[in-house]
This record gives sequence, structure tokens and C-alpha cells, in this order.
Amino acid sequence: MSDSPAPLEIRPDHGPAEYPALVAIWRSAVRATHGFLDEADFTRIEQALAPAYLPAVALTVAERDGRPVGFAGTAEGALEMLFVDDRARGTGVGSALLAHVRASQGVVRVDVNEQNPGAHGFYLSRGFVQVGRSELDGDGRPYPILHLALPGA
Repeated sequence: MSDSPAPLEIRPDHGPAEYPALVAIWRSAVRATHGFLDEADFTRIEQALAPAYLPAVALTVAERDGRPVGFAGTAEGALEMLFVDDRARGTGVGSALLAHVRASQGVVRVDVNEQNPGAHGFYLSRGFVQVGRSELDGDGRPYPILHLALPGA
């Protein structure tokens, strides 16, 4: 018997009915990787996910054994979000989602929190290069952002 994870299915999201599962994935991923995030900001972002952030992007879901384990959100060639349930990190979910949105949606750019070196390394190891830096995040908060792109993008 193998200890390898079940195969992944990469698919479009099922709309707002699936948002609670995606918010749970976001919560698990952010708790595991964003220790720098102030609790008030965590709560503010979590509360805005379903009504504002998720509907604003094209969502792609990674599912294993019929259960969502990760998702990506894209808009206009940019990867706006990619989150993997903490229990599924390191099992190829993020790589599969990134490969899928690069191929199917033309993703060539991504922004990453400077204080999240794991995510930064993940994208660098997949061909992205740093093309800029912002001292504040998109909401004007003190979370520096690294702007990454594929060469030639």
C-alpha cells in the first residue's frame, strides 16, 4: 500500500456555494504561513474574502478525494491568490495549480508578501523573477510586497 496522496483534480470553482470551503483553506494556509499578519488584518481579510475578493477573480480549485485542498484566483494575467490547505502543503497542490493557471489563463505575474519567504522561494523556483517591491500592500498596510514576473512578461 502506498502513502502517496490521491490524485488531484483541477477544476473551475462551483461558485458562491463553495466559498465557505475556500475560506477554510485560506484560513488554514494563512495561519500556517503568515505569522506576520496582525490579527485585526487577518479578520478583516477573512471577512472580505467571500463577498469581495473571491468574486473578483477567476477561481480554480484543486480537489483530492472529492474535497477542495487548494485554490488559485487569477485576473488579467496575474495570479492574485494561491492557497493550499496546510494539511496538503508539500504534496504538489500549489505546483499543480500554478502550472494549470499558467497554461490555461496566461498567468505571468504574481505579488508575494516579502515576509513570506516560503512563497517567495516557491515562485522563484518556478521561473519567476523579482521585478519590483512596494513598501506597503494594496490596502496601504505595512506588509511589503515583492512583484514577480516570468522573464519576458
